[in-house]
Amino acid sequence: MLDDAKFRTLHDGFAGELIGLDDERYESARRVWNGMVDRRPALIARCAGEDDVVAALRFARESGMPVAVRGGGHNVTGNAVCDAGVVIDLSGLKAIAVDPDRARATVQPGVLLGELDRATQVFGLATPTGNVSMTGVAGLTLGGGLGWIARKHGPACDNLMSARVVTADGTRVTAG
Repeated sequence: MLDDAKFRTLHDGFAGELIGLDDERYESARRVWNGMVDRRPALIARCAGEDDVVAALRFARESGMPVAVRGGGHNVTGNAVCDAGVVIDLSGLKAIAVDPDRARATVQPGVLLGELDRATQVFGLATPTGNVSMTGVAGLTLGGGLGWIARKHGPACDNLMSARVVTADGTRVTAG
């Protein structure tokens, strides 16, 4: 159950979208690629940036609610959605910056493999990511990330240079 005062505090400073049980977007927003996963979060926080992530985490912590994080939404195991908790939805964060001189790409957590492939191929570059274009870059990379060119270039996790992370207590850090 959402505490009205806490929810108003979250809502007032939230730049993204907050989707509750009574929202017409709720049913589609709670779904992940694996159709066997059928969880019903109390709130889906579609974040517009790091400040929203921090705010959603604070709200969940103060409300005593579980948290799930959704990146690309492929999520075969269903960890990107929880029952009666807060889903921190990063799927709308899709910026990609490719530096062809350094052969590096910077991506936000909602980017899918196919989107990254299209952005890097413009420069004749390939990424050591997975095989399914609808998989999220963040989840695949943090989970290891085996793809077509992994034997030659290693898994995606071995090619990660750094990651901007918001920890469970809301601290922002750069790892790497």
